[in-house]
Amino acid sequence: MAKLQGKVAVVTGSSMGIGLAIAERFAKEGAHVVVNSRDKSRAKSTAEALREQGFSAIGVAADISVPEQAAQLADAAVQSFGGLDVWVNNAGINAIGPSTELDPMDFQRVIGVNLNGVFFGSQAAGRIMVKQKSGVIIQIGSIYGEVGMSMRAAYCSAKHGIVGLTKVLASEWAAQGVRVVNVNPGYIQTALDVTDQQTGGYDDSDILRRAPAGRYGRVEEIAAAALFVASDEAGYINGSSITVDGGWVGYGGW
Repeated sequence: MAKLQGKVAVVTGSSMGIGLAIAERFAKEGAHVVVNSRDKSRAKSTAEALREQGFSAIGVAADISVPEQAAQLADAAVQSFGGLDVWVNNAGINAIGPSTELDPMDFQRVIGVNLNGVFFGSQAAGRIMVKQKSGVIIQIGSIYGEVGMSMRAAYCSAKHGIVGLTKVLASEWAAQGVRVVNVNPGYIQTALDVTDQQTGGYDDSDILRRAPAGRYGRVEEIAAAALFVASDEAGYINGSSITVDGGWVGYGGW
């Protein structure tokens, strides 16, 4: 039996990359999927592509850094499919640069999406899930919620913040049957990584040399971790972080 049969799942930032892989995997496992992007046409076209494969999906445009839009996204799931069982906070951006020169607006923009947006999304989902006394909220964090890296003050601040936020929300909502879990990907080959290489001072060879696994991670591997967390098999996992990084954080060598 499909692991998410009949469940309703929202995946933010799911028109590409990790979010798209999660949306596709959830759909294959029987979920009704709400695809999200800030761009209406991308949200709609991604959902349409899933429906063409025989899956159940709708596309909803929303900027999760705006509380009202996060709430509207949650409401769209309930109105279209009758409930909300899984919410994945995946949407994220980056701004790389020396901390002495980082534009304050860039810092605030990253925090606005990567941390504030995660709270607003969790809050919108939590209000529904707490009332129905069930649900799973999954934060897509980063290994940079566990370690630091030069020129990534905004990104690391946000991802470290998600770790604490996850613990707080899980503690508050566990008694109402709601789980909140953080999934920390390592370096995954996506369009965001390609953009980061342009300003981050690294290339593919640096990742392959540094990662104990000797390769990038695949979006499908993050989707598999998210599926496990969303499923009943992970029913006693709550308030914690699962790192999917090929050994990156565990390696302390040169």
